[in-house]
Amino acid sequence: MPSTAIRDFYYDAAEHRLDVQFVSGKRYSYFDVPEQLAAEMTRASSKGGFFNRRIRDHYPFTRQ
Repeated sequence: MPSTAIRDFYYDAAEHRLDVQFVSGKRYSYFDVPEQLAAEMTRASSKGGFFNRRIRDHYPFTRQ
């Protein structure tokens, strides 16, 4: 089921960076995200819920 909050996301394993694009069009890069956590997000039934619980407010980020 598609997320109502997250349009798309991409994980760069070499840089441990998670790039997230929200349905609003805003894009953010989150740094130092462990590869295992990104894999868990891929499998999560609610991407937005997972993001809010496990990534937002836990990792440094920049807005694109």
